[in-house]
Amino acid sequence: MIEQIKNICRTYGIRPQRAKGQNFLISREVLKQIIEAANLKSIDTVLEVGPGLGVLTEALVKRAKRVVSVELDKNLFSFLQVKFAAAKNLKLINDDILNWQIADRKLQIADYKIVANIPYNITSNFIRKFLSNDPKPISMTLLVQKEVAERICAPAGEMSLLSVSVQLYGKPEIVSVVGKKNFWPEPEVDSAILKISAIKTAQETAAWLGEIKEKQFWQLVKIGFSARRKKLSNNLSAGLRVDASVIKKVLNQVGLDDKIRAQNLKIDDWMRLAKTLKIYLN
Repeated sequence: MIEQIKNICRTYGIRPQRAKGQNFLISREVLKQIIEAANLKSIDTVLEVGPGLGVLTEALVKRAKRVVSVELDKNLFSFLQVKFAAAKNLKLINDDILNWQIADRKLQIADYKIVANIPYNITSNFIRKFLSNDPKPISMTLLVQKEVAERICAPAGEMSLLSVSVQLYGKPEIVSVVGKKNFWPEPEVDSAILKISAIKTAQETAAWLGEIKEKQFWQLVKIGFSARRKKLSNNLSAGLRVDASVIKKVLNQVGLDDKIRAQNLKIDDWMRLAKTLKIYLN
């Protein structure tokens, strides 16, 4: 596969750019693992991001009813238009996925799955965008940097703002680790296939939050993680401008040690804390 990819790049004058995260997948085995993890059906609509040379796109077009693929690079986009000229179930879009609006009425995308080998440098922003805006995907199967996948799936004790921002909306898991030798050009770090399933709809998220607004929940979490080396009580006291003794009392009230740090809280802990501190949240 690698020689085929190199020949395509030479023919079309395509030079992989590390700054844009253009590391092309050259392993058919990894490709098979991604497709299996995505659990695609013949009735599915799939959103693919950063198709590159269309290796993953080929597999998606064969399995899904409809594929919408967004590519930023103009040279790659032109190549994809030629390669998939006969693919009637594929819609190619030349745009920046972080600026592109999936709610575009012309496309009428609903009940869709995301399957993508996304550039490392947009991973966090990309995931947040599609988990916090409607319409949300049913699932996300992503090839991402291994370290980022581990942070997203982190358990209590190792949590971060990123892991909370994903675990509030869905269930993340690492399907498999993908060595850097499976790409060309070879990146500096290993990757992982990350699957985010059981993604809540906006209505389900609102129902789970109950009396707490989503904005209030995130206000609390961001304040909690504002200084990782400090105790949660200190961050909340400073961020909410509430006396430290009041915060410590609230922490004990919801069953948390007043010396605890933000990374030790589970999603449910943040919820209980938000409900108790609601009067201080905007």
